[in-house]
Amino acid sequence: MKIQLLPILRPPKKLSVELTHLRLRVAQRAVTIRELLYVLRGRAYMLLVILLTLPFLLPLPLPGLSTPFGFAIIVICLRLALGQRPWLPMSIQRRELPAGFIPRLLDLAAKIIGWLERVLRPRWLVLTEHALIRQLHALVMVAAAAILLLPLPIPFSNGLPAWSILLVASGLLERDGRAITLGYVIFALSVVYLWLFGEAAQELVEAGLGWFRGG
Repeated sequence: MKIQLLPILRPPKKLSVELTHLRLRVAQRAVTIRELLYVLRGRAYMLLVILLTLPFLLPLPLPGLSTPFGFAIIVICLRLALGQRPWLPMSIQRRELPAGFIPRLLDLAAKIIGWLERVLRPRWLVLTEHALIRQLHALVMVAAAAILLLPLPIPFSNGLPAWSILLVASGLLERDGRAITLGYVIFALSVVYLWLFGEAAQELVEAGLGWFRGG
């Protein structure tokens, strides 16, 4: 009787390893999002979501890039939410990122990714193993990315939804349901925060108009 040996499945590389390889590949030259997808390979789109999210919560200038970054996150996550294969329009894939931008992004990202790797691990797998639930997670990331696109002059209006996307995407990659749950909590807080700030701003405007009319 022949004994059939099953192939040994190697665990996916850690995010920090993927990012280090990417850092070495791009060096100090301008790159396109299409090149990033090629370098990231298997987990390309979810890793790309993480990379595109990081500038919204790190002190990196985004002249002319915030809108395409936010739109790219929405397109990727919306297709995932619809159960479709991730995809980006060629116009976005050909978008060139300035020389030196990606290395600076990866250097800063390493601090956050390194911290996440120390705390992320497979748990609460019921939140990561079912296709419909994963589609729901993608829909939450779409909603959070839509907030990133809003031109709101509100402190922390980008940071909270960006952290939500980062935690949900990282949780999906590392199969950590607890991280995903925390991402949901932060998303809910961002919605409440924006609503409260909007209410306060409206009352302030009404009070100012009342004072002006009374004067």
